[in-house]
Amino acid sequence: MSFLGLLSYVSLLVQICFVTVSIAAGLYYLAELVEEYTVIAKKVISWMVGVTACLYVIFIFTEHFSWTMVLCGLGAQALHGLILTDFPYVRFLSPAFIGAVGLLVGNHYLAFVYFQLQYHAFTEVLAYFTLCLWLVPFALFVSLSANDNVLPTSNERTHLLSGNDDVVTNYFSSRKKMGLLSLFSYAKESLLPERNKKAF
Repeated sequence: MSFLGLLSYVSLLVQICFVTVSIAAGLYYLAELVEEYTVIAKKVISWMVGVTACLYVIFIFTEHFSWTMVLCGLGAQALHGLILTDFPYVRFLSPAFIGAVGLLVGNHYLAFVYFQLQYHAFTEVLAYFTLCLWLVPFALFVSLSANDNVLPTSNERTHLLSGNDDVVTNYFSSRKKMGLLSLFSYAKESLLPERNKKAF
């Protein structure tokens, strides 16, 4: 192997590092946009779901995809629409979320099998995976950070309006949580002490 061949491996490693940093910066920027404009993000993701569902309907008439692949894709888009009803709240144990993940995995399997048996250009395969399989789940993944920054309204309202708890019980239960939090904080500080930086 020549020196230029070794140098090409080093340059490939540098390029991979640059691409990784660029993707991370882009994800961070998109997450900031979603946190700032959650209503607009919901509309954009809803449009993505609608366009992807239309693409699957067009595939029925233009391509020779299997019916299971098309129905799996349409079902995934329907479940993505159900996930968006509570946006930006995403419940990971909801049937819609679990079903969407299952259909995403199943649709990947069906697409791999189909594109292995039927020849298509690489750009066509990449277009299918990007626009039909990855775009909406990726947008929902980026929007997960907005879930942490939303004010607690629906969950807290139902908890406060339930007839079982009064003000005193609610006060002591929140104090107990703070006590548990302080216990964990104390354990973290005692077991994993942080170093103090010296100021010069």
